[in-house]
Amino acid sequence: MSEYSGFARFYDELTGNISYKKRAEYFDTIISQYGNKKPKNECILLDLACGTGSMSFELADLGYDVMGIDSSYDMLSEAMAKNSQREKPLLFLCQKMQELDLYGTIDAVVCALDSLNHITNSDDVAEVFRRVSLFLDKDAVFIFDVNTPYKHEKILADETFVYDCDGVYCVWQNKFEPKTCSVNISLDFFEEEDGAYYRSSESFTERAYSHEEIMQFAENAGMELLAVFEGDTFSAPKADTQRWVYVMKNKKLKQKI
Repeated sequence: MSEYSGFARFYDELTGNISYKKRAEYFDTIISQYGNKKPKNECILLDLACGTGSMSFELADLGYDVMGIDSSYDMLSEAMAKNSQREKPLLFLCQKMQELDLYGTIDAVVCALDSLNHITNSDDVAEVFRRVSLFLDKDAVFIFDVNTPYKHEKILADETFVYDCDGVYCVWQNKFEPKTCSVNISLDFFEEEDGAYYRSSESFTERAYSHEEIMQFAENAGMELLAVFEGDTFSAPKADTQRWVYVMKNKKLKQKI
């Protein structure tokens, strides 16, 4: 898995089409419906694979006590630059998802923007579920979204995408691997400076997991499914759904460490 050292500098600009505010409000609605009934300011929320912190800050602005975790120092560096401008800074930690280690339990975990797809080893994904389960408090929820096998095979596939942003020109090239339902992604960034363009590159792989695989990860971690939705809706997934949103919790409260 790439540490996104080059991608981090351009990540916010390339994801400028995402409304983090609306997505945070969507997750807030799910937590209110399925999670515990603590007041938001008493609800400790973990933004797992937080990237540059955009979702973390929106969730904090809704009233949650938010911490963010990511494995990329460069992504967290961008988050910390934004964090320094806040009246009440958030806590950010550098950890891999499958090595999650906290001092106590938490009331909600959000893992957004297909972050789990970036883990290409199924044993590591299983460990993410186990670690999250370990730190979920009573009636706490684990909310995550994943790109579906349909999206990998039919939408991302072997396509090439071009992003022409104010600060960077990006060529995004995919190569689909049918055996693992994975997409190998190559990014070329062209950044203008003093009339010249400078090129940098980044590559990583995303893997799509079937619903059955995801449910097995959950079962092995002692979690149960509360709901699964299509995209940022409350509708049931269809055959051509590109993103699943899962809501899970522990089947029973475990002894916490």
